[in-house]
Amino acid sequence: MNPFLQRLCGIGSKESRLIIGLMSGTSMDGLDIALCRFTGSGHHTRIELLQFTTVDFDDSFKEAIRSVFSKKTVDLERVCVLNGWVAQQHAAMILDSLKKWGVDPSEVDLIASHGQTIYHAPKLLHPGDPYGNATLQIGDGDHLAVATGIITLSDFRQKHIAAGGEGAPLAVYGDYFIFSKKGENRIMLNIGGIANFTFLPGDLDATRIFSTDTGPGNTLMDAYMQKHFQMAYDKNAAKAGAGKYNPALLEKLLQHDFFSSGFPKTTGPELFNLDYLAKAKQAADINGISHEDTMATLNRFSAVTITEAMKQTLSPGVSYTIYTSGGGMHNPLLMDTIRTMLPEYPFYTTDVLEISPDAKEAVLFAILANETVAGGQTVIGNGSTDIPSVSMGKISFPG
Repeated sequence: MNPFLQRLCGIGSKESRLIIGLMSGTSMDGLDIALCRFTGSGHHTRIELLQFTTVDFDDSFKEAIRSVFSKKTVDLERVCVLNGWVAQQHAAMILDSLKKWGVDPSEVDLIASHGQTIYHAPKLLHPGDPYGNATLQIGDGDHLAVATGIITLSDFRQKHIAAGGEGAPLAVYGDYFIFSKKGENRIMLNIGGIANFTFLPGDLDATRIFSTDTGPGNTLMDAYMQKHFQMAYDKNAAKAGAGKYNPALLEKLLQHDFFSSGFPKTTGPELFNLDYLAKAKQAADINGISHEDTMATLNRFSAVTITEAMKQTLSPGVSYTIYTSGGGMHNPLLMDTIRTMLPEYPFYTTDVLEISPDAKEAVLFAILANETVAGGQTVIGNGSTDIPSVSMGKISFPG
């Protein structure tokens, strides 16, 4: 037997596994690195978050990714060379973090790498052609494995699509294994570039679970800040808080078929971008609106689409608890608006569930890797292609 296959089999049968989860989202602010210890799998998964850091990307890294990110037309050679180069940069960040934590790479069983999404294309974006759902992440797993010496699982979203899903959101798997609780209906709300939530029923009925994108989280606000204020994001909602939202513009922003389509659904900056905003301004016949008022409107747009989506799940007279994570939870205006629109429900961050809300997405990919090597016995969802019960992640050996 190939010695790496033998090692992988041994990892799957170990009492506990040390797995690094990686996440780099559409905000492209940095690489989230979560070092986790796992025991068990499926419903019996137990996880301890040992270390977590976000390694900030420098301007040259961001510029390289933005040159191919969310564009219908790009330089194919650029995509080709960035695929390995991004992985090499990630590998250096991992090794540096392990050194700071005093952990030898040989102690780590697996790396679970989400990669860097450069295009997400659910069928909604190309309904007239014969092709199906598609997504593309760069940051090749083989380069990661060779550079770190650690067996790497990557490219998780392709199996989800191959089995009939849209490649997102994948949070539902980890949310179900780690955060379900008998007797408490939970909404796991994550506000990244795109916002999504998972519904976890208190009766633990796996057929009722689902996860869906709701629309923009930070992506439109971040893009506007970068263009007009030369800032990565609206820290503490300073710009949005200085303005007033424009009802006419908000109305036009809300006029898209995505918001009326059923759950689950996915989207990305390929739809919700500055061109989308420009078209809404034109449709509303708005000229001369201030940057602050535009930011206030975009902030409101995210809040409204998030709450309206959740309201479709929240049955009157039934109790729910909402747990938040992701960068958007740090936006005080956004969160205050969401809470005001849903006053009857308690809000917490996933800190109270012993998982850092900033680390949650990286942890979720570590959970997927753990399930691939040590689990695969748990069926969730209602048997449809929306939540296919499949093992995800391509496996790359270091040699």
